Amino acid sequence: MDIIRTENLISRFVDTDDEGREIVSEKVLDGVNISAKQGEFIAILGHNGSGKSTFAKHLNALLYPTEGTVLVNGKDTAAEEELWDIRQTVGMIFQNPDNQIIGNIVEEDIGFGPENMGLKCEDIWERVNQAIQLVDMEKHRYKSPHSLSGGQKQRVAIAGILAMKPKCMVMDEPTAMLDPVGRKEVLSTVLELNKKENVTIILITHHMEEVINADRVFVMNEGKVVMEGTPREIFVQVEKMKGYHLDVPQATEIAYRLKLKGIDIREDILTMDELAEEIAALKR
Repeated sequence: MDIIRTENLISRFVDTDDEGREIVSEKVLDGVNISAKQGEFIAILGHNGSGKSTFAKHLNALLYPTEGTVLVNGKDTAAEEELWDIRQTVGMIFQNPDNQIIGNIVEEDIGFGPENMGLKCEDIWERVNQAIQLVDMEKHRYKSPHSLSGGQKQRVAIAGILAMKPKCMVMDEPTAMLDPVGRKEVLSTVLELNKKENVTIILITHHMEEVINADRVFVMNEGKVVMEGTPREIFVQVEKMKGYHLDVPQATEIAYRLKLKGIDIREDILTMDELAEEIAALKR
């Protein structure tokens, strides 16, 4: 069974005018069908306004479908009685870690979620110790979160979610506010959680290099899924990606430009190491 499945998901925002009459928006999400199995790493791409962040908020019932269905571990997010289990199953990480950090010291912040779950004290500390080690923040456990770098703060935020032991983590541009070092730290943590802990990852990002290790990629445009495939299958379609105002990894772009100049080179290159090997092979 899929840990996440959306079936013909449609979302509209409802507002009111000055006279109290409802104003219904155009479809923000228009028939979205996306699924993820336990342990998969799914990436979702799309330019600003494509609907990807709205989609993310549906996955742990921060938003509800206007039409269609969102299933989390087989449970319908529209069913109020399932809300607790759904939010235990799916953890959310947002752009700004400061919005998720509330403790005075790192270990307190990580323990906040398990404490609210009503766990015994010894169980809380067991989870805190496990989570802090998973994100490699043990040496910072007694520091104030606000004294940490952006990447370290985001790892604390991730640990806080991990301490609640979700099966899936939805990450809405978690590296958008970080420098390259911070992005590398967070992405390394995400990949380790996915591979070693079998946590399903749904990553929304603008950084194409972060997508290279995903199992599947979905591209959204105007509220619809317009492309689906592995990273190689997606990024090899350079012109199509540019048509949706999206980039491709730098190595893919270079290979594409070399191909345009008549050089016989693979087009599905994703990394600089692959590019270097391919260019070296051309010289032999």
